[in-house]
Amino acid sequence: MPIESEDREADSPYVARVWRGRTSGAGVMNSVSTSTWELVFWQDGGVIRAAARGPETRPTEVRIDGESESIGITFSHGTTMPHLPSRRLIDSDAESPHVDGRRFVLRGEEWEIPGFDDAEHFVQKLVRAGVLTRDPLVDDVVWGGMARVGTRSVQRRVAAATGLTAGAIRQIERARQAAVLLGEGLPIARVVHELGFYDQPHLARSLQRFIGRSATELRQPGAGDALSLLYRTDMDHPS
Repeated sequence: MPIESEDREADSPYVARVWRGRTSGAGVMNSVSTSTWELVFWQDGGVIRAAARGPETRPTEVRIDGESESIGITFSHGTTMPHLPSRRLIDSDAESPHVDGRRFVLRGEEWEIPGFDDAEHFVQKLVRAGVLTRDPLVDDVVWGGMARVGTRSVQRRVAAATGLTAGAIRQIERARQAAVLLGEGLPIARVVHELGFYDQPHLARSLQRFIGRSATELRQPGAGDALSLLYRTDMDHPS
């Protein structure tokens, strides 16, 4: 089952990544855990659909049959839709009730489906309309920054914005980065050291829990089902 994908960084504090993909044929894709949520637009069997999706706390198998094209906007930690809290999206999604041509419904209003190159412009429209808000403290704390408020306040704000604890987010992101580095050929022992796992069994448990693959499988391109999008983030360590 061929899968073509492309992703890029975004010029917006509200957005972590913009991606697009195309699949053909039939098969199974392993959708790995992710600590962020996203808006996804896809064409399946000639029908255009739209949904808010994630975060995902466990890997899942997604069956693909036929040709499909998709585009997604992955939002940064701390970016939320007040009318649809992130906790309601954990391991789930909320599909748009109506999609017609190039327009879809979100928060009871019609919006034009964005393209890969103008996603930031679309996000800015959502921000101006109050559909999207952002708590900058959350992204800073998740990536190791120091907050100027009490610990309990931080925990509440992270949970309110993401539906997850800061610890859970870091565990998921570390497993994702381990998968990236292993796929690039880094030795298992070095991945353990670079990303701060206790030992190789600790790495193995993390990969099984969040990625659904072993380190050996990740180091063998083409082994098993295709994986959903993985990319480098600020948590990266030099290779």
